[in-house]
Amino acid sequence: MGRTLDTRARVTRLLQRAGFDAGADAVDAAARAGFDATLDRVLGVVVDGGVDATPAPRLGPLPPRNAKAREKQKGRGADRPAGSASDPARPVPGAGGTADAAGESEGAADPVRKAYRQALREQREELTVWWLDRMVAVEHPWEEKRTLLWHNHWATSIQKVKSGAAMLQQNETLRRLGGGDFRALARAMVVDPALMVWLDAGGSTAKAPNENLARELMELFVLGVGNYTETDVRQAAAVLTGWTVDRSATPWKPRFRSRRHDPAPRTVVGVKAGFTAQTLVDHLVSLPVSHAHVSARMWRALVSAEKGPDEAALGRITAAYGKQRDSTAMFRALFTDAAFSDADNVLVKQPVEYVVGSLRALGVRPSELPENVRRQVVVRTLSGLGQVPFAPESVGGWPAGAAWLTTAAAQVRIGFAEALVRQADLSDVERASAGERPELLARKLGTGDWGDATRKALAAAAQDPRKVTAIALTAPEHLVLS
Repeated sequence: MGRTLDTRARVTRLLQRAGFDAGADAVDAAARAGFDATLDRVLGVVVDGGVDATPAPRLGPLPPRNAKAREKQKGRGADRPAGSASDPARPVPGAGGTADAAGESEGAADPVRKAYRQALREQREELTVWWLDRMVAVEHPWEEKRTLLWHNHWATSIQKVKSGAAMLQQNETLRRLGGGDFRALARAMVVDPALMVWLDAGGSTAKAPNENLARELMELFVLGVGNYTETDVRQAAAVLTGWTVDRSATPWKPRFRSRRHDPAPRTVVGVKAGFTAQTLVDHLVSLPVSHAHVSARMWRALVSAEKGPDEAALGRITAAYGKQRDSTAMFRALFTDAAFSDADNVLVKQPVEYVVGSLRALGVRPSELPENVRRQVVVRTLSGLGQVPFAPESVGGWPAGAAWLTTAAAQVRIGFAEALVRQADLSDVERASAGERPELLARKLGTGDWGDATRKALAAAAQDPRKVTAIALTAPEHLVLS
């Protein structure tokens, strides 16, 4: 265990990790209130004006994908199965889209297909900008940060799902259920239409069960590697047969087709029963290994990506999580563990955290930027950095830690910073003297003290308010969650 943070540093860390930034005014107030009171406020249920100001978009159905689909649209079956992934055990971006890509290439001149692809791009961008805008606008960001954590846990990509409405529906499920009983969340997700399409579950039948969802449910979402067998995967896959996606509704709806279901009793992780999808989830989330797996994944996101919890810490966290699988109690235990206050447990900001935190610090709302600037400052930056909301690179989610600190990423951040300072109101930086600007920016960005190298770079650029701010936005101290 390294040096323990003092109260001000602890609340700064809490505000950063339970949100996206830690400006000086917020830190001052939290330090006066103390860590425990600040944690109560962070985890509490509040009315948030930022949420009210950023209502979810209304995403209608997409136009038909091609001329053939247009002709069949009225009579098309409601439970058309999704395309299959190239790797049945591990979908990747665009998985299941191989045939689509070929078809789109062949039909590039088809106006129907062109309209479909354009509408899908517009939905994807509208959805992405909306969520980023909400992350920037909210006054109490924990709910959005928690939703982002669960989005990474139940990683699902619009690149294969190809429905903004289905992805929005999943996002709302993660937000609504992400602070309560993990069983309720897992029950909803196992029949979530976007996840079902992402993992090819919509066409799984008794005669041809698809193992993708069953495998990832155990490996990534609920149990963890080594806590199930291949036989368990096959048995669970049989349990999940019969669930389909009704694509005639907007957003899509899960539908159970009993004729496609295998009702035979199955033995899954030591228990034999006539499982349903819901009772299968109930069984899996009740296992102690599930409690440990979920807690350890959230530990890596909020405490340390490099060092997992020791046995005593994991015991405390899973005890708080308890038989009720209380997610908020688990998060509270993570934030109050001694390791959370260990100065050595620094986390690298993921791109969304970096971009949203920078926008919040400079008071820039994505929705208020001109469309071309918004695309450059926000959408292209996250694409270049490799983390676009609603489009994780695989079902395993995004990487963590030093994976984000590449030379290519550094160049993207420089471009982002230069574009952002052109849009931000820097009147406070302009009013400050050149000598005052480095300290003002440290407080504004919530970085604490600058290192010697950064301080020299800032001092050299301090005469130019925009240049010195851009340098601060790309400084190493701003790339980490302290």
